[in-house]
Amino acid sequence: MHHQPLLRPLTAMKWIAAPAIFYWATAALAAQNSCTAQSAATLTPVIELYTSEGCSSCPPADQWISTLKTANTKGQVVAQAFHVNYWDYIGWTDRFAAPSHTTRQKQISAANRLDGIYTPQLVKNGVTTRGFSSNIATNEAARAQLTLSQTGDNSFEAQITPTDPQGAWTAYFTVTEHGHVSRVTAGENKGETLAHDFVVRQYVPLGNYQGAQKLKLSTLPGNDKNPRQINLVVTDSKTGKPLQALSAGC
Repeated sequence: MHHQPLLRPLTAMKWIAAPAIFYWATAALAAQNSCTAQSAATLTPVIELYTSEGCSSCPPADQWISTLKTANTKGQVVAQAFHVNYWDYIGWTDRFAAPSHTTRQKQISAANRLDGIYTPQLVKNGVTTRGFSSNIATNEAARAQLTLSQTGDNSFEAQITPTDPQGAWTAYFTVTEHGHVSRVTAGENKGETLAHDFVVRQYVPLGNYQGAQKLKLSTLPGNDKNPRQINLVVTDSKTGKPLQALSAGC
């Protein structure tokens, strides 16, 4: 390897290898940001669970929503656990709760003509349901086509195409995470260790629209410990019922 005739070829190899390394690094970075998802022809069920770590009747509901992880991975459900803050006064502050979650629950309850809000409250496709069933499938045709594409570590582009080009619709996106654990030291669940999946960490209403639209989403950073899902839900502006929904593990 140290003979003089080999020096020039080795030198040339350096200059060839450098662009190759740059190309491989660029390709690897592009692969990290190439997460895409497209909606199905049938409506993907949208599950919303309103829950709280300060609620003693909520852990069974939290356990139930965790059973939807496989279905979510297969694109068969969009599941979201909205933690609410109105039980914090009992003595335990739910670190996942946000006022915007409580506001959304009030809007859902008003649309369902309920007298108030409560936990755990389960909402399927915009309608409050009392039963926690494994039968979440629907054969209803979707009324919009959705595509979600990752454009950066925390940047996404959503293409929404409703079947009715004149129909009014609204949308929101959430970032949910799996694998959170809380050791509760006060309140109704004092002494319990609570495990959470589909925890809503970011909830962003996107506004009202008509016809096909392309929207840009900016999300919270992900982490290696708690796998995240980017969820897009498009609903009918009049009824609040989903036109279509999509979840991507990006």
